[in-house]
Order: sequence, then structure tokens, then C-alpha cells
Amino acid sequence: MNFDDKVPIYYQIENYIYHEIITGTLKPGEKLPSVRQLAVDVTANVNTVQRALSEMIAAEMIESKRGRGNFVTMDTTKIDQLKVKLVTTQLERVYEQLHALNLSDEEIVTSLQHYIQQRGQAK
Repeated sequence: MNFDDKVPIYYQIENYIYHEIITGTLKPGEKLPSVRQLAVDVTANVNTVQRALSEMIAAEMIESKRGRGNFVTMDTTKIDQLKVKLVTTQLERVYEQLHALNLSDEEIVTSLQHYIQQRGQAK
């Protein structure tokens, strides 16, 4: 995993795991790799990975079962809410960046529609 120096590593690990959950790579109720294995997978310190997991446990996105490991929540409503939150965060960034270029809301919508059409034709 390539880390961005401007963002805390534990936060980037959280987002990586959230992405795995939202895309279905990690399914509801599925066991996560051990902390040590995750640390190897993402090339990070075990303590940093543990902090990311602790944050996710506090957010109730994963459940820790003593002696058995960490598991993705079975609550699909929470997963859906997470997806909406992450999509909204991305849209906020793009919206602010495009407004900084002095685009109106209408121009942003038109540009996005045009972009989507071009992407669809490229496939």
C-alpha cells in the first residue's frame, strides 16, 4: 500500500478496509485477517493497524470476538450508511475543487454528465 504523508496512516488503513467492505471483497460477517497479517499486507506497523481496527470497532463497522478475531459487521444498514458517507465525502471534495475553478453548479453537472458519457463510450 502506498501511503500519503499528509494523512495519518491508521486513517488510510481504515479507508482501505472500508473500501474492501463496500465493494464486497470483505462480506458481512466475514473474518478479517489477523492484525499481524494485515500489517504485512499493508506494510505498516502492527500498532498502527491495531489503532485502525480499534477505530473501526468503535464505529461498529467490525466486531471483535475474543479469541476468534475481528469480523465485518452483519448490519448491512451500517455498511450502506458507510457507503453514502464515503461517496458524499468524495463528492464534497470534487465540488469544492470545481467551485474553486469558478464553475457554477450547472456547469459542474453538465461537465459530470459529459464525462460520464465519454467514459461510457470508452468502454
